[in-house]
Amino acid sequence: MGNIVARLAAHAVIGLDTPVFIYHLEAHPDYLSLTQSIFSGIEAGQWQAVISTITLMEIAVQPWQMGREDIARKYEALLVHFPNLHIIPIDRVVARRAAKLRAQFHLRPPDVLQVAACLLHGAQAFVTNDRRLEKLGSLLDIVVLDDFIEG
Repeated sequence: MGNIVARLAAHAVIGLDTPVFIYHLEAHPDYLSLTQSIFSGIEAGQWQAVISTITLMEIAVQPWQMGREDIARKYEALLVHFPNLHIIPIDRVVARRAAKLRAQFHLRPPDVLQVAACLLHGAQAFVTNDRRLEKLGSLLDIVVLDDFIEG
């Protein structure tokens, strides 16, 4: 338990995993207060946030499955225009760093691509709900949402 804002306060740049966005967009009752705090801080400039283009792809899957192109495009526009949120393309430099992370930590390709993009752009923390990423704790502060759930 604890205060996620206090945990993130030590960091100027944070990386965000896709579930942070999905929980927020779907107003997930267990996580909404946490995601609201995170996004309010980003919007206010308390932190700069970094994601990769993988998040753009992942948040659009369900709307496309439902035949809702309008929602998929709305989600993309929201991310593209969100203040203090930087979307990093997956390029050769990111892929190389991700390959090194995958070799060292044996994590899934989408996860290491996300983390590599964030690390290369100054992230000191990575907010996720995937405990497997705690292996990366020697590289950056892995902040697991479930650790901040009240109740």
